[in-house]
Amino acid sequence: MEQDLPVPSELRAALSLRVRVRVEPLSVLSVTPPCQVGFRSHTERAQLFAKPTGVKLLKQKSMRKSLFSFISVVLLYCCWTTHGEVFTSIGQMTDLIHTEKELVKSLREYIKAEESKLHAVKSWATKLDALTRLSTSDPEGYLAHPVNAYKLMKRLNTEWSELESLVLQNPSDGFISNMTTHRQYFPDAEDETGAAKALMRLQDTYQLDSEAFSKGKLPGVHSNAVLTVDDCFDMGKTAYNDADYYHAVLWFQQSLKQLDDGEEAVVSKADILDYLSYSVYQMGDLPRAIELTRRLVAIDPTHQRAGGNLRYFERLLFKQLDEQNQAYQPASEEPIQLGTYSRPKDHLPEREAYEALCRGEGLQMNDAKRSRLFCRYHDGNRNPRLLLKPVKEEDEWDSPHIVRYLDMLSDEEIEKIKEIAKPRLARATVRDPKTGVLTTANYRVSKSAWLEGEEDPVIERVNQRIQDITGLTVETAELLQVANYGVGGQYEPHFDFSRRPFDSNLKVDGNRLATFLNYKDEPDAFKRLGTGNRVATFLNYMSDVEAGGATVFPDFGASIWPRKGTAVFWYNLFKSGEGDYRTRHAACPVLVGSKWVSNKWIHERGQEFRRPCGLTEVD
Repeated sequence: MEQDLPVPSELRAALSLRVRVRVEPLSVLSVTPPCQVGFRSHTERAQLFAKPTGVKLLKQKSMRKSLFSFISVVLLYCCWTTHGEVFTSIGQMTDLIHTEKELVKSLREYIKAEESKLHAVKSWATKLDALTRLSTSDPEGYLAHPVNAYKLMKRLNTEWSELESLVLQNPSDGFISNMTTHRQYFPDAEDETGAAKALMRLQDTYQLDSEAFSKGKLPGVHSNAVLTVDDCFDMGKTAYNDADYYHAVLWFQQSLKQLDDGEEAVVSKADILDYLSYSVYQMGDLPRAIELTRRLVAIDPTHQRAGGNLRYFERLLFKQLDEQNQAYQPASEEPIQLGTYSRPKDHLPEREAYEALCRGEGLQMNDAKRSRLFCRYHDGNRNPRLLLKPVKEEDEWDSPHIVRYLDMLSDEEIEKIKEIAKPRLARATVRDPKTGVLTTANYRVSKSAWLEGEEDPVIERVNQRIQDITGLTVETAELLQVANYGVGGQYEPHFDFSRRPFDSNLKVDGNRLATFLNYKDEPDAFKRLGTGNRVATFLNYMSDVEAGGATVFPDFGASIWPRKGTAVFWYNLFKSGEGDYRTRHAACPVLVGSKWVSNKWIHERGQEFRRPCGLTEVD
């Protein structure tokens, strides 16, 4: 990771033109949130964000004006004409690194051309400056010499025209052309927002405070990657614009802390306090909102909202204290940090258990259960292809039975699969439980591609190996799906099989009733395939992951960590065809690293004699 370089305010203004501004309705109770404006024109946006301060910036402005004028136009054009989804795949994001390197090279060529042009203009200026000092000291005496008179005519008629042409030359053409070539691959506002929300998701899942991200202090990682005051403020704005005041408070507080520690920034302390005080108010902390607003008024007594908001906050607080017959307590002097406010509940009932498993906490493994786990050589019921080289099989869990196969894929096979899949990666989709239609969702952040066996011998060989190991036919299985997880890539708890109406008579271990109440029935998602439900899942890990990225089963408290070249296998259905609701699982967010997996969903049809029905519904 690279350390951020300081960004001049004019360039920051150009880059900030696409920042989305949340339109907040005026409160009928007279409290006024920051940014009560709609989208502005390009010119107005530049005026809104381009506020260079200090003597240094004023001196730099004239020197950089021409450069930033065309950069802002180019960036605006390229950003408005690209598509999103870049942040959902680390594999595809690596291409942007090489693209940026090419653009830096092109930028340096542009700078060299500008410097060459400026050097030529300076040479003209130096020569003409000496000449005019001589001529203006005695104009008539100077022109009395016929050569001087001739050269004056020549300079004004010819040489000044040449100088004009030199000044009008535009060395930026090559750079703009390069930008135009690459702009179709640039991330857009959706990607920036998605990446920001991914950091917040990692922050929640792995219980990391904002400072940990700001200083690049992630578990097991030492990096120069840091977030500046302005970066933290922009993170807060992303949450604020989404009415996510919980995360907005954390990031505005971090921005304020770094500014108070002496870090330079474009954003002002008044702006940070403006957003922070309103966000704290939205979290219900009136004493702290009052304290922050008072700081804002002390910095900027003429602030358009601060005075009115302060009076409103104070009236509201004293009204509440009067109703509750309580005395006024000043705001806590402790800084806002992770845990100061309760995180709002969301759609996922097992959120806490799921995230604890992602952190390696709450595992239900014990000595008794561990004593039932074994490792063995597996020959696929004496399959001819496995007799001479059986696979190594390890039990990961006893009930439901989950096994891991070692050395399932070689490094060469993994690289070949990734090579085929990478150009075809597209945002992974989920099936809408109400309509049955495939759609993207925030709870699944990855890109995937589907590979047919006929495309390459490696794919055919992997498919055959899966069939040999499991003893199940892959003739009715889905294509091999390859997935790469992006920034904070995850897939929240889900079932691989299509659910049927709840059967209260079916007794199985696990929290099945809670699952039913929160996740309704869905249409038969696989009816059109004519191959039945997904009877089993075979999941290949094609990369190691430095931190995060586990496969977890919240219902019975298991975490399975990625190990390159290995695969895990489990049945989604009982032998009766009933769904095993204990197999609800999730792919934890990737904290550090790039996670590649491939999976094969094996269907019921064709397994009648390979996996016969049991005597009970839960066999």
